[in-house]
Amino acid sequence: MTYKIAIIEDDMSISQMYRIKFELEGFIVETADNGLIGLALVEKMMPDIVLLDLMMPEMTGDQMLSKMRQTSWGKNFKVIILTNKGAEEAPEILKSLDILRYIVKAELTPRQVAEIVKAELSKT
Repeated sequence: MTYKIAIIEDDMSISQMYRIKFELEGFIVETADNGLIGLALVEKMMPDIVLLDLMMPEMTGDQMLSKMRQTSWGKNFKVIILTNKGAEEAPEILKSLDILRYIVKAELTPRQVAEIVKAELSKT
């Protein structure tokens, strides 16, 4: 099965690094560089999983996720937070927004992140 992944990340070099990694793993990949565009992308794409950064312009990741969870189409998406903000700095609202994992980018390689994503998708 070919999985679809949406990567919402404002740093283009990081976004492209993950795009390449997931495309090599056989995923269909779409990216957005802020939460506002990301929200529209997720609604249009209907991905199997979303990698979501927190610190972005226009709309932060937690704001995007909050808006997405309020919709009929976005309430059940699998979401992994992928950010450089430490877990102790995470917005409190994330606890109520049903995320699968909270990953600090600097702590894992793209290969390790891909393995986590595949493991989460295999749980369905």
